[in-house]
Amino acid sequence: MIDLRRLHVLRAVAHYGTVTAAAHALHFTPSAASQQIRQLARDLDVDLLEPQGRGVRLTAAAESLLAHADAIAARWEEAELELRAEYSAPTGPLRVTGFPTAVSVLLAPMVVGLRERHPQLTVRIREAEVRESFDLLFEGESDLAVVDVTPHSPTLSDARFDQQPLLDDPYDLVVPEDHPLAGRGRVDLTETAREDWIAPVPDNPCRTHVMSACAAAGFTPEVIHHAVDWNVTAHLVAHRLGVAMVPRLAQLPPHLPITRVRCAGDPHRKLLTCTRRGCRERPAVAAALRELRELAPTAVA
Repeated sequence: MIDLRRLHVLRAVAHYGTVTAAAHALHFTPSAASQQIRQLARDLDVDLLEPQGRGVRLTAAAESLLAHADAIAARWEEAELELRAEYSAPTGPLRVTGFPTAVSVLLAPMVVGLRERHPQLTVRIREAEVRESFDLLFEGESDLAVVDVTPHSPTLSDARFDQQPLLDDPYDLVVPEDHPLAGRGRVDLTETAREDWIAPVPDNPCRTHVMSACAAAGFTPEVIHHAVDWNVTAHLVAHRLGVAMVPRLAQLPPHLPITRVRCAGDPHRKLLTCTRRGCRERPAVAAALRELRELAPTAVA
């Protein structure tokens, strides 16, 4: 009989990449986590970890076992849903996460709508970047996340998560209101190739979208200033320190002397709703997803 607690430790090692990181997430010591893996290996009479440099990696047997473990986790979620089928009304707590713009434009109004329709449902929002949102889902600390697709996100085929499209969020060029491109209905990014640029910091997911859009237009932008917050970006543009690409969902200060201009080719980022596999049909989660689908079409108009 496989000890499911030990199996969960193995899943955590696969998710976080190291025994130390998995132990930290599970509130274990690294030695205790390692002991759980070793015992699981003895129970199954297979090797689950093998040396790789100064660390370890999963063996083929461990990868095979994880496929079954992920399926078990999903079936457990489905079983819990079935057992509670008689309580079909959305009630109780619902924990949702999202990156800052998603919280401001989608999750906050979603909660308002849910309060009106389902007063017995208590929603708690947690701002979290994409990677942390997936961690919180995996740990069972979140029920629903709105995430941006990034090169480091789990694939859509990842058996642990159910990821579904929500909306495409176009990027606009933001320039000072007296900039030569300000009056245009649409601009080709090649016209900004010699401009100074303001871009997200290198580890920000939006950085990839901006650099990819410029690369598709045939140039690498000369990034002079870096920012994390879109409000900061807007102020830098307003002071004529460069141009920037900003997602349409991002709400910029209306009093600033800046203008949004649509980009040819419609560069955009894709937003997804994400749950643990088997959780999407839970009444509270399903109600939140319906609310988000109603909000999505008008959010980027």
